[in-house]
Amino acid sequence: MATDIKENIITTAWSRKIPAIFSKSPIGKKKVHQDANNLIKLNVLASFFVFAIGLVSAILLVFTRWQVVHLLPVEWYYRILTSHGLNMLIFFILFFEMALFYYAGPVMLSCRLPIPVLGWAGFSLMCCGVVLVEYTVFTGQADVLFTSYVPLKAHLLYYMGIALFAVGALIVVCLFFATLVIARRERTYDGSVPLFTFGGVTAAVISVITILHGAAIYIPTLLWAAGHFKLDPEIYRIIWWGLGHSSQQINVAFMVSIWYLLGAMTCGAMVLNEKISRVAFFLYILFISMASAHHLLVDPGLGPAWKIWNTSYAMYLAVLASLIHGYTVPAGIEYGMRLRGYVRGRFEWLKEAPWGDPGFSGLFLSLIIFGFIGGITGVTLGAEQINIIAHNTLRITGHFHSTVVGGTALSFMALTYYVIPLFFGKKISYWNIAKLQPYIFALGISIMSISMIALGALGIPRRHWDITFSSALFDVQFPAMSALLFTSMGIGGIIAFTSGIMFLLVVFSSIFFGDSMSNMEYNLGMFKKGIPQGLSHFLKQEYSDDNVKIIHNAGGAKGTIVLTFVLLICFILFYFTNWQLLSSLWKVG
Repeated sequence: MATDIKENIITTAWSRKIPAIFSKSPIGKKKVHQDANNLIKLNVLASFFVFAIGLVSAILLVFTRWQVVHLLPVEWYYRILTSHGLNMLIFFILFFEMALFYYAGPVMLSCRLPIPVLGWAGFSLMCCGVVLVEYTVFTGQADVLFTSYVPLKAHLLYYMGIALFAVGALIVVCLFFATLVIARRERTYDGSVPLFTFGGVTAAVISVITILHGAAIYIPTLLWAAGHFKLDPEIYRIIWWGLGHSSQQINVAFMVSIWYLLGAMTCGAMVLNEKISRVAFFLYILFISMASAHHLLVDPGLGPAWKIWNTSYAMYLAVLASLIHGYTVPAGIEYGMRLRGYVRGRFEWLKEAPWGDPGFSGLFLSLIIFGFIGGITGVTLGAEQINIIAHNTLRITGHFHSTVVGGTALSFMALTYYVIPLFFGKKISYWNIAKLQPYIFALGISIMSISMIALGALGIPRRHWDITFSSALFDVQFPAMSALLFTSMGIGGIIAFTSGIMFLLVVFSSIFFGDSMSNMEYNLGMFKKGIPQGLSHFLKQEYSDDNVKIIHNAGGAKGTIVLTFVLLICFILFYFTNWQLLSSLWKVG
């Protein structure tokens, strides 16, 4: 961070005097432990280096699944598919989330990072794990896809790489918990922890659940791959999805936390009720891991009672949490904008929102894509009967691209436009490109996801190199409409890939070659190229009760209520359309 540096001596009940280097944050009165600051920067950089690998893999897969092009040979298709899943779903996201843990802990709580050497050790282990996994995958020794289902077997180094990466991540999570204890003991904050930190606690608890599932399955799998252990494929799938699905819910917890954070920074959004928001985060901890059962709805080894309980009751409580956040975030933005004077009609607040700030546009587009595409399809696919016709089709792929890519990745991109000035001390290069990038990415990923969902509805399978089954003894025909949908999927993929290149261009040029920010340029009070609006104008985050009551009595978040009913209508139409489709395929009576 480009600020003055001083040395503080901190005394704790656990240790003697420890020298700790802090820098002063340009926002508020916070101080930032220099080790935490450096680890944030390194983890962010690492995340975007593996993102680049995953992005290249993505466009290769698009041109292979697009049957007219059919780019890669069969063995390289599955190799690149493995690489894409690991780099995008695991390495990119978790590296970025490690940076978020350091932000939610030492930065938000203005305290030191306990035992910094462990943070460096964790980062080193994660990097070593990535190198081992990338080596085994690209040398053809781990063509097992992201899920690595038994009996598919990879080289021992692959499983060791996964283990090293997981241990490194676990170290960071433990440091985060230790930071909470130290901040409490040293009284570096008053009252409850900030909401973003509470979201980090949610993500940390789910991380522990995830890593325990990973240890429970990958240790036996390593022994099985070495020839010392027998492993039942059904047991593998049950335990692995405790890892696979839960890991994506770490993303949801941090994605929602970013929504709250960017809402406050970009347009002065308020939190309608912190207690309700915290309860919603707590519901994630209790029920989100149980929802992993929706990946197992067609597995024959599990009884219907277990499936129905986990996906028709427990999962709905996790969905309730997302619905709460899905309302409170835009409602908080609406309140913030109305308190700043945008009170005319139902949607002046939305029209006058800072759409030219990539932090805000990325936040709001992430919210829309996650709710309207990812959320609606996710709840629908969680119904056992509908899952029967959707399982292992491109509908599944379309769903998680709208959640993990359109939701989580886009929110990470939006936050990056603030991370670069705040932690790297650099202005955003190619500012005009940066302002367009979230829109182009949202457009591309939406077209691609919706096309995949439509293709899945026509029965197109996922993870298939050649859907024509050209070497098979039987002929497989899909509706002619599928050719058009493959074209739209390819176009959407090309648009999203282009936006990904734009993002990497902006990020790396800003970090390595961008103009430095001076302290005088924060809260300058005027718009300046390369500086997001939330940093050039520090917005009010606290409002008087009287002003809030005026907005509440005038109708409150009436624009958000309209958007809520639009979401509800879209869900009802999509849900019952799926039941109609099911009834036409599965006739009873």
